[in-house]
Amino acid sequence: MADQPAPPVDDNPWDALRRFTNARIALGRAGSSLPTAPLLAFNLSHAQARDAVHQPLDTAVLHDALRAAGFETLDAASAAPDRDHYLRRPDLGRKLGDTSAASIAAHAGATSEPPEIVFVVADGLSAFAAARHAVPFLTTLRPKLDGWRIGPVVVARQARVALGDGIGELLRARIVVVLIGERPGLSSPDSLGIYLTYEPRTGRSDAERNCISNVRPEGLTYEAAAFKLHYLLNEARRLKLTGVGLKDESDALLATSANPDALEN
Repeated sequence: MADQPAPPVDDNPWDALRRFTNARIALGRAGSSLPTAPLLAFNLSHAQARDAVHQPLDTAVLHDALRAAGFETLDAASAAPDRDHYLRRPDLGRKLGDTSAASIAAHAGATSEPPEIVFVVADGLSAFAAARHAVPFLTTLRPKLDGWRIGPVVVARQARVALGDGIGELLRARIVVVLIGERPGLSSPDSLGIYLTYEPRTGRSDAERNCISNVRPEGLTYEAAAFKLHYLLNEARRLKLTGVGLKDESDALLATSANPDALEN
C-alpha cells in the first residue's frame, strides 16, 4: 500500500486556543510559510484597517440618524482642510476651523442655560467606528442620564480628541465627552474610544481626561461602556475633576450588579 502524501498544512498544537481570542495565533504552516487562508485573512484585515483611516465620515447620514434618535446636532470641522493634512498635521486636528468656531459660538450665545454635558462624535482615525457605534451607544446611555442637562451632539470631521476641549469651552459645558474612532488594529478596524474631560478648555492635557476604549460589540459592549461612562460622569461631577485624579472603580460595581448575592458572601 503506497504511502499517503503528507497534508499540505501542518496544524498548530495551540489551535484549540483560537476560540478564546481574535489574535493571530496557531495559524498553522505550509512549508516555510503561512497557509493561504490565514494569509488572505491578514491581507483583508490590513486593507480594512487602511480603509478605516482614509474613509471619510458621512456626516449627513450621521446627523440624520442622531436626529431620528431624538438628539439635537451641530456640525463642526477642525482646522485640517482635508484627510491628508489631518494625518500629517495632528495639531490641526486639535483646533476648530474658524467657520465652525463662529457657528458654535453663535449657538452658545443663543442658549440661555449652558449644558452640563456635550457629546462630540468625531471621525478620528476610524470613521467606521463613529458611523457604526455612536448612535447605538448614545441611545443606550441616554436613559441613564436622567436629570442631566445635555447639549447638542456635535459631529466633527478631521478631529482629534483635543478638539472637544474647544467645542466644550465655546458651549460652556461642564463636561465634554468625545466619541472618536481609535487607531484601527488588524482585528478591530471599528473600535470606538470615549474621552471625558471636566471643565473643557483649550490647552487641557491628556492627563486631565478619562478614557474608555474598544467600544464595539466584539469588545466592550454598549451596555458595559454606558455603565462605566455613567459612573465616571457622576464621579466627575461630584469631585469636579477628570483624569489621573478620577479612578474608575466601576468594574467592581458592575460585578456586584450582575451578582447581587456577592454582597452576602
